[in-house]
Amino acid sequence: MKNKQRIHAPAAVALAAAALLSACAPIPKLPEAPPALTAAKLGLKNPASPSLAGQQAQPDLRADWWFVFRDRQLNVLMGQALRESPSLATARARIARANASAEAAGAASKPVVGAGMDLTYQRFTEHGLYPPPIAGDQRATIDLRAVNVTYEWDFFGRHQAELAAAIGQEKAALADAAAARLMLSTQLTRSYLALARVLDQRQLLGEQLAERERALALVRERVAAGLDNEQELRGAEQPVPELRRQRLVLDEQAALLRHQLAALSVQPLEAIERLRPRLPDPLTLQGEQDGPGLDLLGRRPDVVAARWRAEAATQQVSATRALFYPNISLNGFVGLSSIGLDNLGKGGSLVWGLGPSLRLPLFDTGRLSAQLHGSAAELNGAVASYNATLLDAVRDARDQLVGVQSAARQQQEQQALLSNARSSADLARQRFEAGLGSRLALLNAHYGLLVQQRQALDLRAQTLDSQVGLMRALGGGWSESLPPAAQE
Repeated sequence: MKNKQRIHAPAAVALAAAALLSACAPIPKLPEAPPALTAAKLGLKNPASPSLAGQQAQPDLRADWWFVFRDRQLNVLMGQALRESPSLATARARIARANASAEAAGAASKPVVGAGMDLTYQRFTEHGLYPPPIAGDQRATIDLRAVNVTYEWDFFGRHQAELAAAIGQEKAALADAAAARLMLSTQLTRSYLALARVLDQRQLLGEQLAERERALALVRERVAAGLDNEQELRGAEQPVPELRRQRLVLDEQAALLRHQLAALSVQPLEAIERLRPRLPDPLTLQGEQDGPGLDLLGRRPDVVAARWRAEAATQQVSATRALFYPNISLNGFVGLSSIGLDNLGKGGSLVWGLGPSLRLPLFDTGRLSAQLHGSAAELNGAVASYNATLLDAVRDARDQLVGVQSAARQQQEQQALLSNARSSADLARQRFEAGLGSRLALLNAHYGLLVQQRQALDLRAQTLDSQVGLMRALGGGWSESLPPAAQE
């Protein structure tokens, strides 16, 4: 008989479990989630493949990538901005909140141990369970739970899925903070280099204006001497107002850029007014290739954040689905209970209890189904957001690389133009010194050289801006594999 009981015990447990599961609320069938875009579909190359042997997938950048410009003023401004920026403070607050949520989710799978006391002064009914002298009397009742333990078994993985979802949100917050840091550093660097361009342009423009004013004075002398007519005079006067207008435009741009730098570095405008940055030479970025590689998926913080949100949404669907299954917990307590405070310390006041509890979701009027459909919608939205972010990241990296390559080719052509203008200015000077050319021809040749120098300066600034954009598009030296402290 005992053997039969042993044989049928597992079957009875299985039948009981099946009965419990069949009694739960029915789980609705969800539509299949949209697939995430693959690297192969986007044309991302694997740097480890034989076809790309010896090539890097992107320039080898540091997290403090702006140090490559070797500009102390820029480094000081950047340090101030990273310390005081409100946007980064907001990102750090989001990280702290996500970390607290992860801690709370992790605590859900641990026993809850507490203590409590209930004290009530009441009149006991004469027609209840208590006999005289308690019946009809007014007395205090006290229930002291010295130890109260509750533990919920995670049979169906709800707590584990909630913890994984919370960890995913925490990692997404960390990546968001890195994206905010990258955006801030990029904006400040671009504004700094733009101010350097404007100041250098302002200097060259001053030389141009001085040349045109000297040429205008010379033409006026020639008109007065009868060597030129009014048409030549009008032609000499025409560039002067335009150059003065351009000077006003550059002054406005410099003022606006200083305002922006003051706001980005969280400083008063007076601290920026004396800033005189110089435009550096374009960089030589190692590892440029025809397109972004697979490492873009782990180096772009916005892509990583979107991926972790999709992972968190997947785990949240699992956690919501687990709500359809039974909730089993174990409760236990030890304490004292008595009627009347004078009886609390007596030996007979000891109480204790131990036992399981079971909760079955039978009829929830669609609440659980609505939660599950909502979680599924969140997942679909997170996957779609990841796909959109990835598409934009790949396009951005390719666009910035095209800009860098185009600027490099334009610089080669501009160097030829600048060389020709310099040669023309030298020939005009030699002819003037030999008495074969006029002073006006010399001034015009030098003015043409200044025009080409201004164009070369603009192209150099454009090249630097494109290189900064490329470093941003490739993640700015950030990497998901590095701990947060190593990237500060």
